[in-house]
This record gives sequence, structure tokens and C-alpha cells, in this order.
Amino acid sequence: MINVSKVLSWKPPDNWLEIKTIDAHTGGEPLRIIIDGYPDLSGNTILEKRKDAKDRFDYIRKALMLEPRGHADMYGAIITEPEKDDSDFGVIFMHNDGYSTGCGHAVLAITKTFVETGLIEKTEPETMIKMDVPSGQITAFAQVDKGNVYGARFINVPSFVEYLDAEIELPLYGKIKYDLAYGGAYYAIVDGDNIGIDSKSENIDEITNLGMSIKRSVSDKVEIKHPLEPDMNFLYGVIFSFAPKNKNNHSRNICVFANGEVDRSPTGTGVSARAAIHYARNEISLDQPITIESIVGSTFKVSVIKETIINGKEAIIPQVVGTANVISKNVFWIDPKDEIGKGFTLR
Repeated sequence: MINVSKVLSWKPPDNWLEIKTIDAHTGGEPLRIIIDGYPDLSGNTILEKRKDAKDRFDYIRKALMLEPRGHADMYGAIITEPEKDDSDFGVIFMHNDGYSTGCGHAVLAITKTFVETGLIEKTEPETMIKMDVPSGQITAFAQVDKGNVYGARFINVPSFVEYLDAEIELPLYGKIKYDLAYGGAYYAIVDGDNIGIDSKSENIDEITNLGMSIKRSVSDKVEIKHPLEPDMNFLYGVIFSFAPKNKNNHSRNICVFANGEVDRSPTGTGVSARAAIHYARNEISLDQPITIESIVGSTFKVSVIKETIINGKEAIIPQVVGTANVISKNVFWIDPKDEIGKGFTLR
């Protein structure tokens, strides 16, 4: 019989980097939360720390997000010191193509994970957390009943509409109408039913390719200018909306973002952008939640809880409700001599 204790007690050479994570998923969308081993980041703001992560430690992102430790659709979070005095911590989001500005599924997963594991003390019926992310300060709540953390919600940053009923033209598809809105990141939202694509999971390659074509076209032709922060000035993803598969839901989201990643969740920042669009069209009212499903059938509830103004621009404050599950605790080692282990993508 093999003595497994020797394997469990084995330690790598001192020049290997050791990263510890807790992995979770929000409605099927993965999140790898780095809890130990990431180098200290320079900067006073989250945006400055994000730039430092990109400039000095991007090899860690590639090693943890891409193969062989991750995959083309992996998502991650770096936990930092807070930027604001009343925040608990800061978060930098990362994916297969770099670093995003906001991420609702990650906020829900971090909130549930940190309260469920005891990192933040539970209070019932809700435990409040404040976190600084690149798009601003997020207030989140873990929902607790008899010690059980069953869900989470968060109040997002101001979200707003940039364009309604804009058009681009693509080969094979002709003119495609889209709305451009911000919910912590910018999205082009397209009615998938109107352009004749099906939201079945077996069509994901077509959806991904079309999403990336739309993203490239809009990025090339449309100047995006956030009212406050230039670091937000880029199109993060394309959301195809469809009629729901479950008649009890409002609609279905399939989000293609970063370098062809497909969100398994309904996309927290994405449903925030959609809430801004529906509110601008008078299709929903204040405090009227709608339930949006994902490609795998998981759901988020989103509502508009307040109107606001951001640097003269009309905006709304959305609330997103969902849940997440903790799935593993991991120790990753990065051998500096392992070239392939530095990360690659094979699709």
C-alpha cells in the first residue's frame, strides 16, 4: 500500500511560487479566489493596483486562468487591501484576456464564500460587506438563515444607457441593432431572437464567433467615453438576449466577453446594464425585479432601486440577487522552469 502521507507532506523547492485559492461557482460560472501567495501590489487605488498586477505579475494570471491549471473560460479574483476607509477589502478581477472593471458573479461568490467560511463573521438575516472594485465601491449582503448562507445580493455602481437602437452591419447577418449600456463594464446588447440564432448550448460556437465579430465591429466604430473614469472606456462584452426557456423568467442572457469567454451565469454587470435599458424604455419600474436566466438555466434577479446622476448623465442603481457555491480549496505551484505551465489556450 502506498503511503499517501508522504505525498501530502511534500514541499516544492523554495524557488517555486505557491498560490492558495478557494474556488467557487456562481450559477455555473467559475471563480478562483486567490487567498494567499500573491505578491503585494503597489498603488493607493484599486485601479493603480490593477495596473501593477498587469505590469509586474501578469504571469500569475496566465498561470492560474489558462491551461493546464485553468481553461479558456476561467475567471479569477485577487483580494487586496481596501481603497476606501469604510470598505472591508479590495478586489481585482481577471480572465483569459486580462483584467475586467466589474464582475457581478464574482461579487456574489466572494460574498457568500467569505461569510460561509467564517472569514467575515455571520450576522442574520444578512451580513453586509463593502468591497472596492475597479468600477467603484460595492455593497453586498450575504443572506443567512439559521447559520446557513443561502444566497447573496449586491448594490451595483451607477449603471446607464449610452445608445439605444444603434446599428452595425456584418457579413452574412446584415444590419444588426444593438443597445450600448454600462453596468460596471460596457456591453452591446443584441436581441438574439431577432437575428435568427438559437440559445441552445450546442450553438455556442456560432454565438461566440458572432459575439466576437460584433465586439470587434463596435469597438472599431464607436468611441466609448465613461463620464468619470477613462479606464472604463472599452467594450467588455456582447450580450445576446432571448425569450426564456423557463416561462417563469423574464428572458435569457448569453454573454460573450474578454477573448471569447462565455458566461455560464446571467452576468451580474450585464443584467445591471440591461436593467438600465429596460428602465430607460419604461419597461420596468422602480423596485420591480425581473429574473434573467443563463445558458445553463441559472438565474439572477435584477431591479432598479434608485435613480441617480453621474457627472450630468442619467443613471440608475441596480440590485442583483443570486447565489454561489464553494467547490474547492487549492494549492497551486508555479515552477519557474516550466514553460508550458506558464499558461496556454487550446480551443
